[in-house]
Formats: sequence, structure tokens, C-alpha cells
Amino acid sequence: MAASTRNLVRVLAGCQRLSLTAPCVSRVSHNAARQTYVRTYAAAAAAKAKPKAKKGEEDKEKKEKKQRVIDNTGRHKPIGFSAWEPTDDVYLLRFYPKPSHETGAAVDLLKEIQTLEFTPSDQAVLVDLRLDMKLEKKRKVDPFVSTMQLPHPFKTETNKVIVFTETAEQTQLALANGAAHAGGVELVQKILDDEIQADFYVTVPEVLPKLVPLKNKLRKKFPKSKRGTVGVNIPKMLNLFKTGHEYLVERDCYIITEVATLDMPKEQILANIQAVVNDVSSHKPANYSPMINRMMLCSRTSEALLVKYEDLLPKPKEEGVL
Repeated sequence: MAASTRNLVRVLAGCQRLSLTAPCVSRVSHNAARQTYVRTYAAAAAAKAKPKAKKGEEDKEKKEKKQRVIDNTGRHKPIGFSAWEPTDDVYLLRFYPKPSHETGAAVDLLKEIQTLEFTPSDQAVLVDLRLDMKLEKKRKVDPFVSTMQLPHPFKTETNKVIVFTETAEQTQLALANGAAHAGGVELVQKILDDEIQADFYVTVPEVLPKLVPLKNKLRKKFPKSKRGTVGVNIPKMLNLFKTGHEYLVERDCYIITEVATLDMPKEQILANIQAVVNDVSSHKPANYSPMINRMMLCSRTSEALLVKYEDLLPKPKEEGVL
């Protein structure tokens, strides 16, 4: 009992000492005024959405973003290549720009490649053209299909032509001029049933509305005035399409077509190439930039050769010259 009393006295004495030395803590009233903090800086302005650019401004921005045209004129070597021409017989093609040949030299080189590789001498010669279809502002030349007469035809077989006529006299005239088949609306069902087929289908204007059921069947071969397959001069149309050479624009601006065979004389191959270039250039007005901006020649088994085409383009007519 005496021990517990002494422990209690010690605890009370310690509590008394702490109460005398500790600072006095006062309770804060909830009604006392509180210190408020004021923001002394301005808030960042909200980012405003950029107004949409107009179509004209978008086109200008796109033009500015286009890569600059590299001009190698006067340089000792073209940009991105080791030199203009290789100095050794064995070299890597990627280190030198593709050489450009004169048209006659390119034909001679194709003939030489055929001889060295022992490939067929009657293989086709193809011309690969890249076109500039642009006109003023946003207008451009629409992709087209054209049929022309080559000065030196190279195909051994004539094209089959079906002629749609209105009268018996027109039918006899078409058959007399070499039409494979000629007749009226009775030919429509035969074509739908694949009983008769042809390379070209021509018609007189009066029968054209009756040929609507053939649109899905013939597709690009369906007679159209733009292609010259609708007309009243039956002998003229047959003369063109029986021996005519057809080509078309692919992938918006490319033409790849056969123009001759390697066993033909060089002069005839050059004449056919010139005829194709003239016909292609006629689809764009002369007061605009040239229709062709790249030309390549190749055969069925050779690589493509870049050709200097500038001399083949039609010369603009001088004013005052008839």
C-alpha cells in the first residue's frame, strides 16, 4: 500500500512540472476572422481554336510544303549520286543517274540487246509515256481512249468489227467493207449470249438508244461519239477500226502501248513512235505545257530506256503562218 502511494505521488509531481513549463494553448474560436489568400497573378488565357483555312489557302499551304525541285545544272555531279557517268565497266546503278538516249540510239540499243540475249526478233517494242494532264486552275484533261492509224502497221491480223445498222442498204455496205457482222437490234441478244464477239463495236446514231442493254456487257467497248464509234460514214469507221491502233490512259497519267516490232526497219519504228506522240499531244491545247513530260522505250525482254523526247513534240505554229 505504501509503495503504490509513493508511485502516485511521483506521477502527480511530474504532471505538475509539465503543466508549469509547457506553453499555454488557447482554443481558437470558430467565429474569429480568418486570413484569406488573394491570387496576385493572371490566369493563362484559354487556347483559341484556329479557324479552318479556306480551300484556296489550303492549296497554297500544300504547294509550300512540296519538295523543292532539284536543279543539277552546272554541278560537277548530280545531288544524291556519285557522278554523272560511271568511269568503269562494272558499277552499281543506284550511284549514277539513269542515262537518257536519243530516240534513234535507243532503238539501236534495243536491237543490240535482243541480239546479245538471243531473244525473239519479232517481239513488240513498247513506249511508256507519262503525261501532264493539268490545265488552268484545277481543270485537267480527262483520261481518254484513242484509236489511230500507224504509218507502218505491225499486226498481222485485222481487228473484228461489228456494225449496228438501221437499214438493209447500210448492212450490205458494212459487210462489203469488211465488217465481221452487221445488222440491227437482232444482234444484241447474240452478243449477250456470247454467240458473236468483236474487237470494236460501231453504230449509226439512230440505233444507239436501242443498244442500252449492252452497256454492262461491252463496258469500255460500248459505242461512244468521243471514241469515233458512232457515225454515219460506215466505210470510214471500218477502215479506221479494222487496222487501227488503240491505246488508253491508265492510272490517270500513263500510257503504255506497243508501237512496232524489233524486226522492223529502224525508220519505220521511229515513224510509228512519232505518230503516237503526235496523236497523244493532240488531246491537249497547244497553248498549255507539253502533254508529255517523260518517255521510255523497251521491248518485251529488255530494260526500259529513258528517251529524249523534246525533239518529238509538235512544234508550235508561228503567228501569221497559215
